[in-house]
Amino acid sequence: QVQLVESGGGLVQAGGSLRLSCAATGIIFSIKDMGWYRQAPGKQRELVARISAGGGKTNYADSVKGRFTISRDNAKNTVYLQMNSLKPEDTAVYYCKTETGITYWGKGALVTVSS
Repeated sequence: QVQLVESGGGLVQAGGSLRLSCAATGIIFSIKDMGWYRQAPGKQRELVARISAGGGKTNYADSVKGRFTISRDNAKNTVYLQMNSLKPEDTAVYYCKTETGITYWGKGALVTVSS
């Protein structure tokens, strides 16, 4: 059974930092691309960042380039999202995602950025 569990969300002031983690079980983590997505109130879910299975390839939404960094530790079956210089518009529920022919989502971690 595939499970993705996000952690590390919370309330932070604008300009602050948070690091999200997503721990995966039930998959061969080291061969799976992973992604972070977010959904703000009243908006569609959007891609934030993706990382290839080996970690050598990443891509980011334009809105977070230069502020967020996605990384992974295949020994710990965990993907991270380091978020710096947070803005109120980054407020959202953040989800991690993977696919094995079926798409799997975590339950999400709420990030709230106050102005």
